[in-house]
Amino acid sequence: MKHLRLIVQACFAALTNGYARGFLEGKIYTGPLKQLCVPGLNCYSCPGAVGSCPIGALQAVLGSRGRQFSFYVIGFLVAVGALCGRFVCGWLCPFGLVQELLHKIPFPRKIKKLPFDRALRALKYIILAVFVILLPLLVVNVVGIGDPWFCKYICPAGMLFGGIPLYLLDSGIRAAAAWLFAWKFTILAVVVLLSLLVYRPFCRYLCPLGAIYGLLNPIALIRYEVDHKQCIDCGKCKATCPMDIDLHKDPHSRLCVRCGKCKKSCPTGAIYNPVLAAMHKHANHSQKQKRRS
Repeated sequence: MKHLRLIVQACFAALTNGYARGFLEGKIYTGPLKQLCVPGLNCYSCPGAVGSCPIGALQAVLGSRGRQFSFYVIGFLVAVGALCGRFVCGWLCPFGLVQELLHKIPFPRKIKKLPFDRALRALKYIILAVFVILLPLLVVNVVGIGDPWFCKYICPAGMLFGGIPLYLLDSGIRAAAAWLFAWKFTILAVVVLLSLLVYRPFCRYLCPLGAIYGLLNPIALIRYEVDHKQCIDCGKCKATCPMDIDLHKDPHSRLCVRCGKCKKSCPTGAIYNPVLAAMHKHANHSQKQKRRS
């Protein structure tokens, strides 16, 4: 159970990027499963990807000619967000797993957050509004098609899972690689270096998918609540939280990825999931009724 979350992350990453033939041949899977979105940031151009990233799918629709809205993608994001919130980030996102593994590498100094943390956290909402939504809609070519700006110019997950493998496997892509490859490689390198220092810097400051799920954190079924009758305000939840959240003051934080470390550290069991607690209460009530009958 100690490594359950890491095992789930690794299994889900393997499941959503398990098209081995793509890595062997340097080709992208284009079968029927690619029409479906997966919950996490999973690059469409990764040779092993068997599903589509919801951010990439959203941009493809927004930038297409004659179609500026996708009921499927928006419905998918709202449904997954309302069910899970940023649980997806903490348990299912392949790039989240990469950042966590990088953060485990010893480094002279680890910090909880970067300077100007509050201002930097707003970047992911700016990226969501400008690069994911507005630019693909408004900046179009002569035939009315917009670029997937976030995927093309920013996304380090796309570079790691798609750009680098295809660069190594496809001689045509190597020949065509120019300043854009160098630019995105630089972004990836910065995120990798920051991940050694800060826990999940891309999730914290830049990820537009995390921004969407974070907005739904307060109403998600998978969420944390604090029983203030049991809480002794010892500060252990904040001390153990890798995202530096003071959970007893802000249990619905948009940063919370539901890693569960705060819940494990609570000495009084004041942190709980209301849905699981209600199910447990109902099960106990049913058992009592059976015993009485």
